[in-house]
Amino acid sequence: MNSPRILRYVLAAQLLFAAAALAQYKVASVSTPPDVPSSIQGLLDPQGAAVVDGQGATVCEAWLRKSVPANPNPNSSSDVLYGGLADGTFLGVLHFPAQGADFRGTPVKAGYYTLRYTLIPQDGNHMGVNPYRDVVVLGPVAADTTPETALKFDGLVKLSRQASGTPHPALLVLGQVNGDTFPSVVKDDQGHWNLQAKLHGQGGDIPVAITVVGKWEGQ
Repeated sequence: MNSPRILRYVLAAQLLFAAAALAQYKVASVSTPPDVPSSIQGLLDPQGAAVVDGQGATVCEAWLRKSVPANPNPNSSSDVLYGGLADGTFLGVLHFPAQGADFRGTPVKAGYYTLRYTLIPQDGNHMGVNPYRDVVVLGPVAADTTPETALKFDGLVKLSRQASGTPHPALLVLGQVNGDTFPSVVKDDQGHWNLQAKLHGQGGDIPVAITVVGKWEGQ
């Protein structure tokens, strides 16, 4: 094999290695968010988790709620992963230090957003969009003034439209937890990256996986 061809193979291998390295994500610890209203900050665990890409840039940061109220009517449906969480419950805060995107690929401006749990509706517009119906919707922290109160679905949509800038709410899907390291960033079988952390429920810890890198490809 001649030298130019060897060089091309070496360069190709180096590029593949570099691309693989950049596609990896890791988790880092972050302290209490500074730009969050006191009514929300007081509900958060002071220790948060940042998702960092292969170049060292922070994709997002998350702080979960210190204590999540129990769902008085748990949902046991086979397409629901987190039926112990009540619909509309405030779960924490997500920070995009630069422009981010939701699971539909909708751009979301840099800033702090509350995370509230809900389920994808069971109607013709949403059937089959994801194996599980569990999602968190994003709402600007300044607009979410009653974090201790669960919001009904219409209220969630109205709040989250302020994050998406579209008629559709900004949302991230919840997936299955893989492994027992918390917090961590894990790649799932769909090629999405999930931030895995523990919510502290009144009946014990609730491990959750939030897809923070990846989008629904059915659009």
